[in-house]
Amino acid sequence: MTEFAYDTVNSTLAQSGVRCVTLNRPERLNAMNLQLIRDVTQAFRDAHEDPDSNAILFTGAGRAFCAGDDRHDHSHPDSAEEARALVEAIQDATRAISFGPKPVVGAINGWAVGGGFEWAINCDFPIWAESAKGFFPEASLNLFVTGAVTSLLPALAGLQKAREMLFLGQRYTAAEIHEAGVAWRVVPDAALYDEAMAVARKLASLPPLAVRAMKRTLNLTACTDMHRALQLETDATVAGFLDPETTRLLKDF
Repeated sequence: MTEFAYDTVNSTLAQSGVRCVTLNRPERLNAMNLQLIRDVTQAFRDAHEDPDSNAILFTGAGRAFCAGDDRHDHSHPDSAEEARALVEAIQDATRAISFGPKPVVGAINGWAVGGGFEWAINCDFPIWAESAKGFFPEASLNLFVTGAVTSLLPALAGLQKAREMLFLGQRYTAAEIHEAGVAWRVVPDAALYDEAMAVARKLASLPPLAVRAMKRTLNLTACTDMHRALQLETDATVAGFLDPETTRLLKDF
């Protein structure tokens, strides 16, 4: 059995070929700093390459899935090169989650904000706890979303709903996220992990060739071009980081 170790992410192999990837900064509500972003990327790359792992369960330790950018550990890029390197690191996490061959079941607990909401949407089967909530604050901060959500969200919720969620930054309950088609299921908080594990075990038991081909084909055909979306999102986010208005808005957030 293969074991992996990271600074901010736990990765354990459960029974039945399910790899559990858990964000592990509970004292910060699993908010994103550069180390967490890099650890998520590597954890998913390792899980996808691990011959003992047939499905991946993705969740967060403590009271939140991921509360977005860590405002206490934020280093604003000073140049276009720094900004692009940071955004590419964020996009690499989505590439590792979405373009890897194995199906990903999300167990979304507590808050999923900004990049955390994006990671929830990157899951193939996102299951949300009843008390969970999510929103996108990026537009209000003069920034842009990442995670290929400009491709995934219109495919899941429709273009008009995607506009509402991305422009207006409203806060949504799990029930509202489910109604929009962005959550696959909503379950009682106490049942979240068990429900997600049951689905992951079912996926892990299926013939891997068919499962991996299905994931690859759906990502290529059911959405607009995710690769192109990642590129355009990166350019827009870099431009936002370099705008002085962004610095002012981030200080007040």
